Amino acid sequence: MSFLAVVLIILALVIGFVGGFFAARKYMENYLKNNPPISEEMVRSMMISMGQSPSQKRLKQVMASMKNHTK
Repeated sequence: MSFLAVVLIILALVIGFVGGFFAARKYMENYLKNNPPISEEMVRSMMISMGQSPSQKRLKQVMASMKNHTK
């Protein structure tokens, strides 16, 4: 095997790993943006379990706060 072939194989592997990393990162960002790990129903049940009566306004505030915190 020639030196050029080895260099090209290594170069292709490096480009593949870098491209795969960024593609996977972009996919996960979009997935988490569209499917947040916590929903309003989860927040509502947590507030009820802590003895609070959750209003819709308060739920929206908590969700907005969590969304801003993850940026």
